[in-house]
Amino acid sequence: MNAAPPASSPLARWLTGPRFAGMPVLSDDLPAPLLSFEFFPPRTEALEQQLWACIRRLEPLAPRFVSVTYGAGGSTQARTHATVARIVTDTTLTPAAHLTCVGASRGEVDDVARQYWDAGIRHIVALRGDVPGGAAYEPHPDGYAYAADLVAGLKRIADFEISVAAYPEIHPTATSPLADLDNLKRKLDAGATRAITNYFFDNPTFLRFLDLALAAGITAPIVPGIMPVSNYAQIVKFSGTSGVKVPAWLGRYFEGVEDDMETRRMIAAHIAAEQVRTLQANGIDEFHFYTLNRPDLTYAIAHILGVRPTAGT
Repeated sequence: MNAAPPASSPLARWLTGPRFAGMPVLSDDLPAPLLSFEFFPPRTEALEQQLWACIRRLEPLAPRFVSVTYGAGGSTQARTHATVARIVTDTTLTPAAHLTCVGASRGEVDDVARQYWDAGIRHIVALRGDVPGGAAYEPHPDGYAYAADLVAGLKRIADFEISVAAYPEIHPTATSPLADLDNLKRKLDAGATRAITNYFFDNPTFLRFLDLALAAGITAPIVPGIMPVSNYAQIVKFSGTSGVKVPAWLGRYFEGVEDDMETRRMIAAHIAAEQVRTLQANGIDEFHFYTLNRPDLTYAIAHILGVRPTAGT
């Protein structure tokens, strides 16, 4: 009679441990997800060339829309407008312009919104915005106080499609998770059509957030934001100010490859694709990628997920 395998052996672990199904694979039952991409406006001529190389590289993937950010305090307003206006005229893409209410009167914000509408931009990502230098936020005395007020104001100007921000790990200045959800609901009730989340690395946190949102009466789409990470030190620093928890396992992936960019990119593609595929297995079918104007990594991840260039682009 054969002896039982040692408790520490692979066979013993197989006999006594839980069973895990494989990661979901590309099939008719798991089609390619819907994607959107975020870009930031250029500050120099060289960066503008980089941005447009990024746009041209990702355009054939036919994203639902592409958003262009708006610097703290509206510092990139002119560049954002120029970028989204050119996307309208020079590409097949649908642009979404970021617009904030920090540091501006209602009249100034309304003028920018009308300029967007006149330029053919029909989608706005409406945000409260951050104060330059990281100072505490104070509403402009003649401005929109918060994003919900901005959404309502935009809907009075024109029939914009409006996306707003959501925070699975709570906005850094929110007093509680419930208060943060109440704020999200106010933005959606004011006329926003979807929420796009801040990036996160723990999928169960996002799925619990969906449960809480549904319990709060939120039924609008909540699109997860995905941040491919190829620079671990940079994401740790940035996450410290944005309220995102960086798990220890992420750091272990990047141990010893600080000077090996190619390996870091491969790691980044693996992590992001696995995150998305796991969320797909849980019923999520749309994702918003923060590209940081680096197209090749985003393109590779999209390819892993089954997204292919459309004919004629």
